Amino acid sequence: MSFAETFLSSYIKRSSYYKELGDKTFEQLAEADFHYQPNKESNSIAIIIQHMAGNMLSRFTNFLTEDGEKEWRNRDTEFEEQQLSKDQLLQKWNEGWNCYLSVVNNLTEEDLLKTITIRSEELTVVDALNRQLAHYPYHVGQIVYIGRMIRDEQWNNLSIAKGKSNDFNTQMKTK
Repeated sequence: MSFAETFLSSYIKRSSYYKELGDKTFEQLAEADFHYQPNKESNSIAIIIQHMAGNMLSRFTNFLTEDGEKEWRNRDTEFEEQQLSKDQLLQKWNEGWNCYLSVVNNLTEEDLLKTITIRSEELTVVDALNRQLAHYPYHVGQIVYIGRMIRDEQWNNLSIAKGKSNDFNTQMKTK
């Protein structure tokens, strides 16, 4: 496997992991939980979903041929409460991720060194991908954190539970 194939395989694996963390958080939440804001300056999970979907659709629609900041995107409205239902929010979430992952899954080794633009800034495809792999997990972490705050003691842990590191390490060694 070439370096480019290894990079793309790893990139897709990591991106898919963060989508899965979001999905597993959403499974634990009720409809109203998506609109909870820790304070008036904080974003709700709904707003974060709206923003991530808008970003993914803008960045990855015609990824190699058009500026990643599309004229049809209205970023500011992504940060306004739109009172979408859980189903509508999950539809937006999946639409954004499907657009993003579909493009990444179809990139070739030759594509990685091409130059694209985002907000008129020229970036290599590798740099643009790394930029997004920093951006999306940042927001998924916010989603998970808010979900954990809401669910409190009913939260089903998505990683290694407190005090369980040794158990986890032992389990990994036996695989």
